[in-house]
Amino acid sequence: MNLDTPGAYSKALITNLPLEPECPINAEYQKTIKCFPNQAMYIYSFALGRMVFSKNWQQILGYDDHEVNMLQLVDATSERYRDFSYEVNDKALRFLSTKTENLEDYSFTIELEKLDKEGNPVPLYWRVAVHKAINGRVVEIIGLAEKIDSIRLGNVMNYAAYGPEKEEFEESLSKELFHHYAISQKELEALRLAAKGFSFKEIADEFGVSLSAIEKRIIPLYKRFECKSLPHLVSFAHENKLL
Repeated sequence: MNLDTPGAYSKALITNLPLEPECPINAEYQKTIKCFPNQAMYIYSFALGRMVFSKNWQQILGYDDHEVNMLQLVDATSERYRDFSYEVNDKALRFLSTKTENLEDYSFTIELEKLDKEGNPVPLYWRVAVHKAINGRVVEIIGLAEKIDSIRLGNVMNYAAYGPEKEEFEESLSKELFHHYAISQKELEALRLAAKGFSFKEIADEFGVSLSAIEKRIIPLYKRFECKSLPHLVSFAHENKLL
């Protein structure tokens, strides 16, 4: 298997095994983990190679909690978001494999479209976090899918990274995902202010960072989205439902 193919790296680490009947770990998590309406959650164990917690998937994607599995959730992404989603998963897991400390503080989010059991598109805010780490290795990940009908999904993928080394984490995703039409939350926040007429210096002051930091967030977007000027970039952002 070529692990450089989008999705190959992460798929090599997961399985299609759902919850075990009467899973004691699931029973415990059902008591302690709260899941709100319009949300579904899972916990996947790399140690056991299967789901160990699943909740509310009937409501979100039409799957019974005891039939949903990790590989199924990954592959349920609609075609236009699939490669992007695969690469975010791959790059995030590769990044985490280089870290040994504070692993449970890392997470990432993406806005994307999944297909439900009947093949209907569902707009989702998707968050994946490290749920448990032992001896510097990720043992469990927890995922939350929230159905938000107001999400305006366009052709540009929106993502964000969080954690102790957030800048390095997000930079690794941005660099690797450059050939996709994608934008990080950090880049989008700066672009929103630029669209309101803020100068780069004013944006830097607003976020408490250097002028060069803002230039690094906005100027690369010109090339990424094939825009010749800031007004062109703002127009592109409006056309693709980013603003």
